[in-house]
Amino acid sequence: HDRGTSTRVTRTYDSRASHTHGRVYGSSVDVLHSTQHTAATTFEDTMNSMVHSQCASLAGTRRVTMPRAQRATSAKTRGAVRVNAGLSVDLKGKKAFVAGVADDNGFGWAISKALSEAGAEVILGTWVPALNIFETSYRRGKFDESRKLSDGSMMEFAKIYPMDAVFDNMDDVPEDIATNKRYAGNEKWTVSEVAKCVEEDFGKIDILVHSLANGPEVAKPLLETSRKGYLAAISASSYSNVSMIQHFGPLMNKGGAAISLTYLASEQVIPGYGGGMSSAKAALESDTRVLAYEAGRKWGIRVNTISAGPLGSRAAKAIGFIDKMINYSLSNAPLSEKPLNAIEIGNATAFLCSPLASGITGATVYVDNGMNIMGAAGDSASFQ
Repeated sequence: HDRGTSTRVTRTYDSRASHTHGRVYGSSVDVLHSTQHTAATTFEDTMNSMVHSQCASLAGTRRVTMPRAQRATSAKTRGAVRVNAGLSVDLKGKKAFVAGVADDNGFGWAISKALSEAGAEVILGTWVPALNIFETSYRRGKFDESRKLSDGSMMEFAKIYPMDAVFDNMDDVPEDIATNKRYAGNEKWTVSEVAKCVEEDFGKIDILVHSLANGPEVAKPLLETSRKGYLAAISASSYSNVSMIQHFGPLMNKGGAAISLTYLASEQVIPGYGGGMSSAKAALESDTRVLAYEAGRKWGIRVNTISAGPLGSRAAKAIGFIDKMINYSLSNAPLSEKPLNAIEIGNATAFLCSPLASGITGATVYVDNGMNIMGAAGDSASFQ
């Protein structure tokens, strides 16, 4: 400590630092205070003593006073408490498996791109009937513009596997699918087989993304939905997530994260979103909470789902009313100046899969421009 203007920085480190993804983040407290007079000096010593006494009971705590050369600080920062300045999403060295990418304009692609931007190695699982078209378009450069990353490089996929998440193993595959020409030439595409192939090719992974859904009778009201159509929606859109975590969970590193995508229709009535799809999304969200508990206890991984707003992707347009939902959101969502961008879902996914979200699990995270909070339509004639 110097007489006159000076700054003392006392930093305490807890040896019981948290360990996430093999990295250590020690808890720290920085106390900065400027002194100019003897009275101020006494106050500073008192504060430093208080901080030290509060932390001394922690096992392995040690007190470090930084050298004078490192004490200089601007007037703006004096007297401030600074914790974890300069946070960023860093997924370097992490391996991610993303299921449900079949083109470059959906959520799955945007998620893959965000994970790549953060440094993760991305592995894909693509629906078998769409695989040939997707790989051909990829090779011919049709996705090159979409593949460009912020640093000028191109997003690359470590490998693309054929996958149909409706089937756990080949015993589940009916004859009409097994002999379907769209599946010809492909093998080992059930969930359990793909998980085994990924483990053989890449070893452990850190991130698992479920970005797929299908409701063969989605255009039908629930009152007109058949049992077969309803159960098909549940199987493809929600149980597939359970199956993926069952089979990929054992090959995920502790501290890993699993993410799925849901929709507001799980809890609110969205006319036109039928065929049991609203029920499937409700099941997905309930399963997220249960899986967060079970997979967290069993493998030490986190499980969350993102409730995404409407996006005019190729898959969504098959529903038929997606443009109406986008316009409705633009008219009524709190953030109404722009439609939702798929990369916003990607960014949220990257965050939830990073060490920054190490305490978040079992959550439904809304990324929908705030549409989920609305209880009445602002564009209704009643409000005009």
